Amino acid sequence: MKPKATRNKSGKRAHVSSDDGANNGVAGGESVQTAQPQHVAAKPQAAEAMPVEAHSARAVRHRRDHVKQEKVVRDTFTMPREDYEQLAVLKQRCLDAGLAVKKSELVRAGLLLLASEPTKRLLAAVKAVEPVKTGRPPKSK
Repeated sequence: MKPKATRNKSGKRAHVSSDDGANNGVAGGESVQTAQPQHVAAKPQAAEAMPVEAHSARAVRHRRDHVKQEKVVRDTFTMPREDYEQLAVLKQRCLDAGLAVKKSELVRAGLLLLASEPTKRLLAAVKAVEPVKTGRPPKSK
């Protein structure tokens, strides 16, 4: 009979050594059929009630700080050079105000602003944007 493997505090299986009685018949020179099986106690012993301990401060802090990150999507898009330069102007305005931002953060902030607008203003803003041919721009010489 194989000894039952248990898990330790780190979640890994505990090491099971061969001298736990699993291979007594083979190790002692007896045949496997004549080896005496180990008997398990007929009555399971009642487990003593353990007082519930409060979670440690470290565990609570870890659980609070461990927030599942949202998956990100990588995408490319085409825009006129003037709009691209406008991103640099907006980044500089943020730097002057003491906040360093990335281009993607500016685009996401614009999405938040557009999402908060009523549908009428959203449609007006979309109509004000000139359509751009999609795809990569031609190589300049």
